[in-house]
Amino acid sequence: MVRIASTQPRKQRKFRYNAPLHVRGRFLNAPLSTELREKYGRRSARVILGDTVKVVRGDFAGEEGVVDMIDTQNGRIVVHGVTITRADGTEVPRPVNASNACITKLNLKDSRREEKLEAKK
Repeated sequence: MVRIASTQPRKQRKFRYNAPLHVRGRFLNAPLSTELREKYGRRSARVILGDTVKVVRGDFAGEEGVVDMIDTQNGRIVVHGVTITRADGTEVPRPVNASNACITKLNLKDSRREEKLEAKK
C-alpha cells in the first residue's frame, strides 16, 4: 500500500493528483465480500476486468455486475448495468469509484493473481 507522509488534506490531494500510473493502480482496491474475506484472509483486493462487484454507495447502491472497464487515470471502474440516461435518451456507463464497490466474485483466470491471494493466508 502507498503511504502518504503528510496528514494535510491539500498534500494528500496533491499526491493523488500527481501520482504516477503504477501508483494509481493501487488506488483501485476494493473491499472483498465476507465470504471471500474468510476464504483468502484479507480485506481488499485490486479490481480487474471480469471481477463481479456490487456497488455499495451512491445512486446505484445494490447494483451488481461485471467490471467492463477500468480507468486507472481517474481511479474509476465501469460496472456492467450501471448506466445513466442522457438528455437525448442515450444510455452511457456511469463510472464508480473502486472503493464504493465490493468484490463478490474474483476473476481467477490469471494464475499469478490466485497465487498471490493464496499466499496471504
